[in-house]
Amino acid sequence: MRSIDKFRGCLVAGAAGDALGYRVEFMTANSIFKEFGEQGITEYSLTNGTAQISDDTQMTLFTANGLLLCTTRAMMKGLRLSYIDYIRDMYKAWYRTQEGGFPTKNEYRKSWLLNVPGLYDRRAPGGTCMSAIAGGADGTIDKPINDSKGCGGVMRVAPIGLYFTDTTMDITQSDMLAADAAALTHGHELGYIPAAALSHIVRLLSESDITVEAAVNDALNTMRELFPATKNTDYFSEIMSGALSLAKSTTPDLEAIRQLGEGWVAEETLAIAVFCAVRYQDDFEKAIAAAVNHSGDSDSTGAVLGNILGTYTGFEAIPEKFKQGLELYDTILEIADDLYNDCKMSEFGKVFDPVWDRKYIRAIYPFIR
Repeated sequence: MRSIDKFRGCLVAGAAGDALGYRVEFMTANSIFKEFGEQGITEYSLTNGTAQISDDTQMTLFTANGLLLCTTRAMMKGLRLSYIDYIRDMYKAWYRTQEGGFPTKNEYRKSWLLNVPGLYDRRAPGGTCMSAIAGGADGTIDKPINDSKGCGGVMRVAPIGLYFTDTTMDITQSDMLAADAAALTHGHELGYIPAAALSHIVRLLSESDITVEAAVNDALNTMRELFPATKNTDYFSEIMSGALSLAKSTTPDLEAIRQLGEGWVAEETLAIAVFCAVRYQDDFEKAIAAAVNHSGDSDSTGAVLGNILGTYTGFEAIPEKFKQGLELYDTILEIADDLYNDCKMSEFGKVFDPVWDRKYIRAIYPFIR
């Protein structure tokens, strides 16, 4: 059942894992434990009173904005561009924030997120994302623009699974949209298959009361059906099945994660997140700590863990300490609520929402310049 608590949980917990992991992203496990103690980093390390998010959360917000723009423009103006076209445009908008200062000199402003100064801070944006978007972000599954399987595709697509919860769009269609969104910048099969799987997991957890493990197994079965001819589907299934097995074993967290990889590539990011989510399904603090305290891409593994477990537990179950001080907290909540509520207006209807109009028609929210 569509639940605002799950929508908020997915995006806020994703940002929380991102922020917790961003502080230690380029540190070895030994360095993390030496600096933060035997439990590693377990609460935010603040910069000027703020737990900083990375490009992972930034791009997640722009993915959500693309979905909302597409629906709104179709309902209000009859425009029939596809979701992937709008998502591509939003990635280009995000790229502007990384290449120029606030405010952007955008003659045709498409996103209200360009009015949020905090999104202009560069937080170690992925090189593949930057170069691919600079070149147009024109990659597709059939015509890849590179052979990258970096985690920059999977870490940003959770809003797709959320948005189509309890809609008429078949889950395999939303899975493929997530794969297409990742393929805009990441051309390797393992760059976009994990994105499809994450969207599937998030959607199942959002629209039904099942365990994380059950959602993962369903995703694996679906990926075999969606991508039967790919060379790497079997390997993807193996690493994900390995994550599930490790989660139920007595192998210590750090050793289990070491066996799965470091998370710099998409299948490892998702496998580490799944391992932590299944092992600590009912203990958010232990799950998020395990997801970031390792020698690897801690912000991305933390973000994806947060997307999964936040959807499962819901917003209210997230410990307060991971809400307080979180950068762009209000913006993240607002996007989550917009994904949940969606556009209620239509071109010839009687309903008019002035705030929605300022956001997704005129892009002048929260203020006019």
